[in-house]
Amino acid sequence: MYQLEEKTYFYYFAAVAVLFVVYLLVSLWKKQKQKAFADSGLLEKLSPEISPFKSFFKMLMVALALSFLIIALVNPKMGTKLKTIKREGVDVVFALDVSKSMLAEDVAPNRLEKAKQIISRIIDKLGSDRVGIIIYAGNAYPLLPITTDQAAAKMFLQNADPDMVSSQGTAINEALKLGKIYFDDDEQTNRYLFLISDGEDHDENVSYIADEATKEGIKIFTIGVGNADGGPIPIKRNGTLVGYKKDRAGEVVITRMNDQTLKKIATDGDGEYLYGDNTTKTVDYINDLLLKADKKEFETKQFSDFKDQFQWFIGLGILFLIFDALMFNKKTKWIQKLNLFNEKKE
Repeated sequence: MYQLEEKTYFYYFAAVAVLFVVYLLVSLWKKQKQKAFADSGLLEKLSPEISPFKSFFKMLMVALALSFLIIALVNPKMGTKLKTIKREGVDVVFALDVSKSMLAEDVAPNRLEKAKQIISRIIDKLGSDRVGIIIYAGNAYPLLPITTDQAAAKMFLQNADPDMVSSQGTAINEALKLGKIYFDDDEQTNRYLFLISDGEDHDENVSYIADEATKEGIKIFTIGVGNADGGPIPIKRNGTLVGYKKDRAGEVVITRMNDQTLKKIATDGDGEYLYGDNTTKTVDYINDLLLKADKKEFETKQFSDFKDQFQWFIGLGILFLIFDALMFNKKTKWIQKLNLFNEKKE
């Protein structure tokens, strides 16, 4: 396991790229000036010892040296010891609706981004709890297995969008079915499934599945995003609005939040329904809920005692600088004898 202490120094690689560009431009300029001065045959007679390849290799040595020195500034660290840490927490799974209706902009910036904001803020307050993420539309898919890596959870969350799900629709029942089997610890007594959606669903079997989940110790809380007035579903290309989704009759489709479905699921799932219009209020309520929950002790393994490794890269950088200093622009005699490029004319 490794860590990078100062990632901002990676920007210095832009200087190495600029150096290469300058070298290429200067090389082209030199060739143009040489052609204007004399033809290639005469130039070879005037400077027979100059190697056309050595200058490139010297430039390569300098670029490699600078690259290793930049990595030394970043200071990679290697974990040398695996440590078992005991934690206490609950298991939290988020089921995020990524159907097209979640792109409606009746809440700012849109329903999907609003849902992501709520989930991300909840994750920030989780502490040592474990988290997993499900996405669903016409079908449900695992986005992130249950883990203690909350940074990874937020990263995966930001990438969730309707294009990740092959079939469209809002099959909440599929999300609940997957949620039932998503928890991987049978001894965990507190399991929370938070379903974030606009509530559009056309399956009558949802309540039964929610009731079955509660029998397995899963508490289902639902969070509604959107409003009753609803809004059209925008169609965008490269971030530019090109129109709105229409039905077969050519009428613009208006999608409205259905909180009745979400309330029914929460009631059957031994949880509560929360209206997510106020992000702070929703997050604070869930944070208090999880803080009061009984915590289960579990173990995780993490690397500790990270040691600096910058010295190796400094050494390599200096080594390539020495190679550059010892390398001259003249042709190497023994390589010239090999006639690798068939330069000698019989």
